[in-house]
Parts: sequence; structure tokens; C-alpha cells
Amino acid sequence: MKVQKFSISDAKLVKSPGQDAEIYVGNLVDEKNGGPVTIGYGRYAPGQSLTETMAVDDTMIVLAGRLSVSTSDGTVTAGPGDIVYMPKGQSVTITTEGEGATTAYVTYPHWAEAHRS
Repeated sequence: MKVQKFSISDAKLVKSPGQDAEIYVGNLVDEKNGGPVTIGYGRYAPGQSLTETMAVDDTMIVLAGRLSVSTSDGTVTAGPGDIVYMPKGQSVTITTEGEGATTAYVTYPHWAEAHRS
């Protein structure tokens, strides 16, 4: 792979697989590119909630809006510029309020491969 720069306009956002919520993801680097991580953008509509057990290590950077991530240990709320790390195996509930949220993410290994397994 070579050095690359991405903008949210480069992402083709599609509904997150297996979710009923209005949550969209767009991978820009993934298993198809031969790198070890997946990099992309996410968009969460207002008032959405997603609960899952993390199949991969996921680092999410909030670019706009706000969201909360709840676990058995408590809840963190993140806004623009905040980073939330969600380790593999952790059960999380991600919730948006107000205007929803736009995020960037990096996962290891590739989240789409883990969801197919």
C-alpha cells in the first residue's frame, strides 16, 4: 500500500450490515486493499441505538455531533475531536441524540471479515 489521504466525500456510505438502525458505514481501506486495518467513516442518524459485542478492536473518532457508548462499566459521551476505543469482546451500546453523529473509524482486524465469520 502507499500513503493515501481520504475525505468523507470519498466514502460510499451504505447501511451498516445486519442493523435496523439508521447507521451508515463507508470503508475506504479494508481487506480488499491488503492492509491490516479497516479505515472508514460512519454516519449515525439522530435517536439511533446499536448494541453489539465487538468482533474486532474498534477506534472511533467523532467528527461531528455527539454519541454515547455504554458498557457494563458505565457510559462515555463523545463529541467532536473525541476518540472512543472499543476492545474486541466488549458488549457496547452506541446511542445518538440531537443531530446524530459523523465518525471516522479504524478497526483491527477487518470488521467486515469478522461479521462474515
